[in-house]
Amino acid sequence: MFAVLKTGGKQYKVQSGDVLRVEKLAADAGDKIQFNEILMVGGDSPVVGAPLVADAAVQADVIDQIKGDKVINFVKRRRKHSSKRTKGHRQQLTLLRITDILASGADASGVKAAVGAGSVAGVAVATPKKAAAKKSAPKAAAAGGDDLKKLSGVGPALEKRLHENGVTTFAQIAAWTEPDVTEMDEKLSFKGRIEREGWIAQAKDLASK
Repeated sequence: MFAVLKTGGKQYKVQSGDVLRVEKLAADAGDKIQFNEILMVGGDSPVVGAPLVADAAVQADVIDQIKGDKVINFVKRRRKHSSKRTKGHRQQLTLLRITDILASGADASGVKAAVGAGSVAGVAVATPKKAAAKKSAPKAAAAGGDDLKKLSGVGPALEKRLHENGVTTFAQIAAWTEPDVTEMDEKLSFKGRIEREGWIAQAKDLASK
């Protein structure tokens, strides 16, 4: 039996025993997780989702949190600006081993769902039904967060986009590492704004007040 699952905006065809690398998930080495977005289950009686296969899942053990190969990004600005920048990036990944493919019974399995590390601040839900109940979580988190508009260049629209990506406090921004900055740059098309505006330094100062 095989299945086609979706995670991190990509699709993977897997079967029991496969080892694969996916976009970083909110899980630790040794955890057992479950992918609930299943597009197809193959075998003697193949089932194709519309778009997902109801009550199907793929379970896996987390082997380790790793980094991908370094990618060098060279940016040379147009004439008269005389500036250039070389920047390396290593994508954060999660290494998994597929253990089970469930054609049914996903809701009752009790295994926590696989959640992207950047989408929900380290909190993984157990089933799709519980995930639906948490759709309003980003708004609730934003209500108790900091006023991100105090950061240079951040207005209501940009603050909303940060909230949608799970960023609600100055402490979160102050703790960003270089890979975090690169990832947020790519997600929101900031084009280096975080470094130019000095958000991390500002966030550290604001968080300490």
